[in-house]
Amino acid sequence: MKLTLFVVGILTTAIATGTPAVAQNYPWCAQYSGGRSGGGMNCGFVSFDQCMATVRGIGGFCIRNNTYVPPSGPHPTTRSRRRSYY
Repeated sequence: MKLTLFVVGILTTAIATGTPAVAQNYPWCAQYSGGRSGGGMNCGFVSFDQCMATVRGIGGFCIRNNTYVPPSGPHPTTRSRRRSYY
């Protein structure tokens, strides 16, 4: 009985202090062509090139995710170059 109460207490604590699941939000979606059975969609791509590398060879195309919301806060630039002026 003590063991059962101990396990229930541990599980309750783990559930109560766990972080909630959050859906990931990425800017590119792959629309797969599936012939007669239809296709699928995967909106888990950070870049257009990553999406194209996935659909290349299996058929499909890439589109922008119209539900993408960028995270708040400062964004790192992808083309950051250091220029030294002497």
